[in-house]
Amino acid sequence: MKKINSLLVWLLLTVSFVFSVSCNSCQSQKIANVYAKVSPDFNADSAYRFVEEQAGFGPRVPGTPAHKACGDYLSAKLAGFGADVFEQKAHVTHYNGQDIQIRNIIGSFRPEKEKRVLLFAHWDSRPFADEEPDAEMQNRPVPGADDGASGTGVLLEIARQLNQRPADIGVDIVFFDLEDWGPATFDKNPVPGEWWCVGSGYWSENPHKDNYKASYGILLDMVGAANATFLREGYSMQRASNVVSKIWSIASNLGYGQFFVQRNGGYITDDHVPVIEKRGIPCANIINLKDSDNGFAPHWHTHNDDMRNISRETLRAAGQTVLEVIYLEK
Repeated sequence: MKKINSLLVWLLLTVSFVFSVSCNSCQSQKIANVYAKVSPDFNADSAYRFVEEQAGFGPRVPGTPAHKACGDYLSAKLAGFGADVFEQKAHVTHYNGQDIQIRNIIGSFRPEKEKRVLLFAHWDSRPFADEEPDAEMQNRPVPGADDGASGTGVLLEIARQLNQRPADIGVDIVFFDLEDWGPATFDKNPVPGEWWCVGSGYWSENPHKDNYKASYGILLDMVGAANATFLREGYSMQRASNVVSKIWSIASNLGYGQFFVQRNGGYITDDHVPVIEKRGIPCANIINLKDSDNGFAPHWHTHNDDMRNISRETLRAAGQTVLEVIYLEK
């Protein structure tokens, strides 16, 4: 019996050792497969403050004091982060016959670099809350915390990171004006024409640098709401599917697959469309799309589009993903 017991002990020890080595090997394989991030950490608290500060000016409707004050703030922030800052100011006649001055604000990082990536968002907010069920509230401007300020806030944090640790490529950050002043849905006699994305349309025909080119562009629009779902937008897939695949793959590697959903969404007329069509730059639109009647979140174009909707987690998912895209470029 003693001999048998010794044999059993020896067998148990052998099995235990083999199992341990096997488990350690599995664990090592798991560690080896963990994605190694190359970009600096995106600070969601900082991005949140940038969104909050914009919203603090009030609705940024072109032609208002809040719009001017916020524009000054954005330009100063980009300059403070070391960007070469350009401003485009032009007068346009809008669909209602009103003369409106647009103000596109551009910050260029490493302007000497030939390889460039374009990042952009709109910074104006809508003058109507035409998705409000109460007709008496529809003529008041929306706060625009998500629809406008969130994308701009994320890009300000990216600008701050680019200043602290320059990327290997050139990056141009553009804040487009007059994106969101298309005709109201309650307008009984809308004027035919292209009245959305006016600022990006103007820049696409008159870039801040002659013959401006970029390898690709990324638009951030409504990237702040909790539980956002960034579906693969239609024009992006049609004209820049490789860029979409790159972004969504990197997001998955970073653990943000619940935000960057591998599912196609609708075709959205947004600032990337004129950049694609008039400037010839393939662009992907990171935008919160929903399976709703209008395709967007419930606060879209309502007075509920305020800071209560802004989630640091969502800002981080969008911002860290775009940072990683940029810092992977050589």
